[in-house]
Order: sequence, then C-alpha cells, then structure tokens
Amino acid sequence: MKKALLLIATHLAMLAAGFAAGIYWLPILTAAPPAPAAAAMPAGEALFQGQFRRDLKDSDFLHWGEGRVTLAASRIAFDGKLAPGPDYKLYLSPQFVETEAEFKRLKPSMLRVGDVRNFERFELPLPPGTDLQRYNTVVIWCETFSQFITAATYR
Repeated sequence: MKKALLLIATHLAMLAAGFAAGIYWLPILTAAPPAPAAAAMPAGEALFQGQFRRDLKDSDFLHWGEGRVTLAASRIAFDGKLAPGPDYKLYLSPQFVETEAEFKRLKPSMLRVGDVRNFERFELPLPPGTDLQRYNTVVIWCETFSQFITAATYR
C-alpha cells in the first residue's frame, strides 16, 4: 500500500512539474518572432542609451538582462540577452527601479511601451507623443508572474 501511494505521489508531482514547465516554455517557443538585424537598430538616430546589467537587486539566475538599450524619438531597440520568459513587457519609468516592490510602487507613473517577444535583440515602437524627457529608465517586467527582470537608466 505504501509503495502504491508513493508511486501515485511521485507521478502526480512529475505531472505538476511538467504542466508548470509547459506553461512557462510554450509562450516562449511559440511567440518569438525573428529578431531584427543589428543594422536595423537606430544607431544614427539615437537620443539616449542605457545598459541592462545582471547584478540588480531583484535579478537572479532566472530573471536577468544584459546588453545595450537605445532610445530614438520613435522607437526603442535592444541588443544583448534576456533570460527567456513569458509575457515580458517594456516600461519607461520616471525613476530607476531594481526591485519588484519599487516597480509596483511606481507602476502608475510608468508608460507601458509594448510586449517583448525576443530575448537577444528587439525593436519596439514608442507610443505616439511619448516624451522621453519625462522618464529616465527602461524596465523589463514579467506581467504574468509579477517578476522584475532588469532595468537600465538612460539619462
């Protein structure tokens, strides 16, 4: 009887782990469009640049980013690497944040730019009329799991 219960418990645990892994990986595997070419980055029209770093307070081995983020009048481009994950969003913040608590506190004052679907290079259009002077930080946030990924100041 003990063996049967142990067998059932271990199988249920593996089923739960597989289900959780599927929820995490399926959006990553199915939603990532091809990354833009490095030549498509707005280097000539760049107004600001920042650097994502792995060593921020709430970044860890599963939630991190490193690389250069470039801001132009109409778009934001990233060249580097992000830890893969589902439902990443890019925000502009009026203050630097590096923890989930700081992000949640400042979220009402932030501008949500768009969805991040690439983990090595991406380019996102800025909403029309965006005033980059109102903000100083680019933040990557996982909306589904309320998880801080990374941030970079640009001015």
